[in-house]
Amino acid sequence: MARLAAVTWAGWTSVAFGDAPAYLFAARELVRTGHYPVSTEPYYFRAPGYPVFLAAVTLGRPERIAAAKAANAALGAAAALLLAALSARIFRSRAIAIATGAAAALYPALVSLSLDVASEPLFLLLLLASGFLLLAAGDRPSSNLALLAGAVTAAAALTRPSALVLMPLLGAPLFDRRHPPRARWHVAGSALLGFFLTLAPWTLRNALVFHEFLPVNDAAGSAFYQGNSDWMVRFYEIQSRNEYLAWSRAMFASLDSQTAALAASGRTSPRQRSRYFFSKAVAERSAAAGWARLLLRKAWDFTRPYPNPLFWPRPVVFAVGAAGTAATLLAVAGISGARRRGVRNFALCVLAVTFAAHVALIVVWRYRIPYWDPILLLYAAPGGARLLSR
Repeated sequence: MARLAAVTWAGWTSVAFGDAPAYLFAARELVRTGHYPVSTEPYYFRAPGYPVFLAAVTLGRPERIAAAKAANAALGAAAALLLAALSARIFRSRAIAIATGAAAALYPALVSLSLDVASEPLFLLLLLASGFLLLAAGDRPSSNLALLAGAVTAAAALTRPSALVLMPLLGAPLFDRRHPPRARWHVAGSALLGFFLTLAPWTLRNALVFHEFLPVNDAAGSAFYQGNSDWMVRFYEIQSRNEYLAWSRAMFASLDSQTAALAASGRTSPRQRSRYFFSKAVAERSAAAGWARLLLRKAWDFTRPYPNPLFWPRPVVFAVGAAGTAATLLAVAGISGARRRGVRNFALCVLAVTFAAHVALIVVWRYRIPYWDPILLLYAAPGGARLLSR
């Protein structure tokens, strides 16, 4: 209900999210031609997971924005239930699981993901499902569940490529000393096998289309440039929404013109574009000797518990910030007193790996929500119970 109310407040047919047109275009082209487009923006193509989902839930008519938003709201509600199930498996407490599910259902940052045509609700559900399946596979142990966990993790990467950094964590069952080494190897190997078998067909498609190795898409170079070039330095000097809008128009116009110049010079392959943007960003930061300050700014931008007040209404900033701060403080108490230390260490690895990956590439506060906030909520409930018991 919270997500339906939020979508009603935002509008059932309006599209305000900047990435939505690219997702809708990819879904329309997929329906019209039967093939995924080779580009969704002039400088890269989007991962296919969410456009495929859009085409399916709108029954081949991606212009049905209300249907897409309703589907995202349903995904968000399902994620709250799955988070409760994950809590129940970790902490073996019905009360803590119910509290976790209720908190996830009302948590402002998670609710905000369902406001528009965006990939985060699908991505969040896939991440939680992969975590639940991997945990269940380790508890039994079960190679079949591990295989499925790896497949769902690959599906998450096909929705947002940043999830590729989680692939090594599928080997976590190797460190579970409750079981003999042979069982641990079977579980970890099955998880990795499921990941590669699911990802391989799309990677093969990219090799046939582009004649290059592209695990998911070709956005790495552009993302690195957007996140580390002089444009990002200017971003942190913005003082108003009008300045942000002007900055955004100028930055994307620059990307367009640079991509056109590359095409005119014959450098049209994804590898050539990525190499160019990587090199240009490194040259700009090296010339300005500005790596340390920029990375520190990006680190704070990723970890702060509230959205940027320049772009969000003050009530939203306050509500999200208050809930995020409370969840973080309670999660610290929950993590420090966690009994299942292997699960806790896995969660801490997810936090660390995703933090490092985003700070190195590009930081958008919205990107951290699917990775960090579910973990904070998982440990906030037992953290609150621990504090109350004292």
